[in-house]
Amino acid sequence: MTEATGVPEYDDAAVQRIRDFVEATMGGTIVRMEQQVRWRPAWFADVEVGGKLVELHLRGDRTGDVAIFPDLKREADIIRVLHAQGIPVPEVYGYLAEPPCIVMESIKGTRDLSGLAPEEQSMVGREYMTAVAAMHALPVSAFADVADMHVPQGAEEVALVGLNTYMPQYLRTKKRPEPLLEFVIQWIRRNVPKHRTRAAFIQFDSGQFLVHDQRMTQLYDFEFSMIGDPMVDLATMGMRNTIEPMGAPLAELYGYYAEASGEPVDHDAVLFHVLQFSLLGTMQFTGTVADPRPADPHSVYLQFDLALRRSILLALSKLTGVALPELPPLVERTGDNATLIRKLTDTLSGLAPKDAVAEGQKGQAAELIEWVGRADAYGAAMVAQNIAEVSSFLGQDFARWPDAEAALEAFVLAAGPDQDAALLTLLGAIEGRRLQVFGPTSIGEAALHVRLPQGV
Repeated sequence: MTEATGVPEYDDAAVQRIRDFVEATMGGTIVRMEQQVRWRPAWFADVEVGGKLVELHLRGDRTGDVAIFPDLKREADIIRVLHAQGIPVPEVYGYLAEPPCIVMESIKGTRDLSGLAPEEQSMVGREYMTAVAAMHALPVSAFADVADMHVPQGAEEVALVGLNTYMPQYLRTKKRPEPLLEFVIQWIRRNVPKHRTRAAFIQFDSGQFLVHDQRMTQLYDFEFSMIGDPMVDLATMGMRNTIEPMGAPLAELYGYYAEASGEPVDHDAVLFHVLQFSLLGTMQFTGTVADPRPADPHSVYLQFDLALRRSILLALSKLTGVALPELPPLVERTGDNATLIRKLTDTLSGLAPKDAVAEGQKGQAAELIEWVGRADAYGAAMVAQNIAEVSSFLGQDFARWPDAEAALEAFVLAAGPDQDAALLTLLGAIEGRRLQVFGPTSIGEAALHVRLPQGV
């Protein structure tokens, strides 16, 4: 069944409907069905068809209120078009509407390229970038029948197709003032690359492919695909490379892309899109980070939020030439509730999960307890410093952080470019202190390692 909110529910009855649909679609019998442990419902299934085993991936819909394109069928339709056009993607065998589920070919391989020799990594990189260039060369008319595949016109639309697509979800789900995000929204609208006018199909959240027997197999995950500037894919793969290495150095990959596409890489445009993609990811999750829904993978969304805000600041600093402020180290402190938090950790450790999914939920709970411990120890001092700096900047005293944050957002919305440097310094300090507090946690560790893609 589906909740009244429109969020799909994957209970036992829904999973049985998926099983029935798979067997009817494939004309066979499921002999294995294993749930993938991650933040969205997904399964690997083996189906016996005419004495042969067919390996499938069953992709469910995201739960929660973070979907930019709510209809999972859109992704299925995109993959079908790409497959028909000869792009290396899984074959889609069927689509179930209730609950939403794509029944597709399971891709062989791994995302871990650390075991490949340098020359093997280079070969994979060349194969991957050749596939990306071929995807960018497809006629956008091939996607005419896919829902919500708007074809932008002119430099501004091409550059900002992501922002314009994400804005409705951001405005609908926003639960608190967001001075940093509102500042970046205004900045990128004022600084569009005017020379970029060609629109192409883009994966958008790129850098997702698997490798088997030292060769790239297929691309996957087209949930956020749209039509826009091809440099978006080079920006997002570079960001992914900082946390999920793609083997060959980024500069080498960009060289393969230029060779395959016949066009040089526009590094300034790539950096612009690093900033925009970081902004959009933060916009996407800000509502649920501020007000988590039941069953949300909150630790995952906190990780995304912290890491993407760091990426925003690094990209803005490089684009504007404004250095981020250096902050004094935190003064060590034991939180007032440290004893209770330790006991909560101890109680959780004694729980025995019944399966891998429950084990994953237990792990998320442990991560959140660790986060709460840091908030207990350092949160009050962080908030007090933020209030003091905003009060000084605006020339107005505030007793509560929500009031100071709202006033800062109002100032941002009214400010002109002459305030950019001062605002970036202030916002960099606010976000920098948050990273100081929560970076040394399991959730925040990824944010500590965020770097701008090398070669950008």
